[in-house]
Amino acid sequence: MDIRTTVERAQRIKQLHAKYKPLVLPTVWDVWSARTAAGAGFPALTIGSHPLADSRGAEDHEGQTFEEVLAAVRPIIAAVDVPVSVDLESGYGQEPADLIAGLTEVGGVGLNVEDTVHSDGGRLRTTKEHASYIAGLRAAADDAGIPVWINGRTDLFLHADDASTVLDEAIERLRALEQAGADSVYPVGIQDNDDLLTAVTGAVSVPVNSTAHPVKHDLERFRRLGVGRITYGPLLQLALSDTMKGMLGPWAP
Repeated sequence: MDIRTTVERAQRIKQLHAKYKPLVLPTVWDVWSARTAAGAGFPALTIGSHPLADSRGAEDHEGQTFEEVLAAVRPIIAAVDVPVSVDLESGYGQEPADLIAGLTEVGGVGLNVEDTVHSDGGRLRTTKEHASYIAGLRAAADDAGIPVWINGRTDLFLHADDASTVLDEAIERLRALEQAGADSVYPVGIQDNDDLLTAVTGAVSVPVNSTAHPVKHDLERFRRLGVGRITYGPLLQLALSDTMKGMLGPWAP
């Protein structure tokens, strides 16, 4: 994809985040799912690491190399005329400049990056370390002249036995990511907790991303709680798998 188109799509995804509250980005994993979601009227998409890995017979949590992920997402991005963000897990051990260069070369205009370092035993980055990585991504995108949308994810809630006990630490981390240049922040694992979502959305000035199930959750509830961005993670693919099993069941021997 040429640089002009990539820049235009990057500018477009920024505009969409300002226009829609929340902006729903269906999580896709191949050309078919991307074309289907775009055909349903969605103005932007995201490619999820978990469903992408499942579609390729690979493991999530960086079971593919960065080069393999880029090769997989290139035709997906090229197949649609809308901006596409890509879940790049914890960065595949890449320096921020290399991550941005690879993403934008295949036409990606947004990324999700988490603080669980899969290449290092699944440890959690410190707040300072994760913020520094986000800052490096922001600087690299600025240097490239492409306003890549950076979604800074934390797994603090996900790793906690009781999510409420890490709220203060999570807010401190999300604020640090915002200050480092994240365009939105993504506290994973609290999509069913109204109190935690309200606390988080009230603590930062950038959009807060929440995971949602396309059938079990309600868009209006997320809007009421102040969520600014919604992605499905693996839940859309899992919902379709359940539906497919139900359709095929009567035909099975």
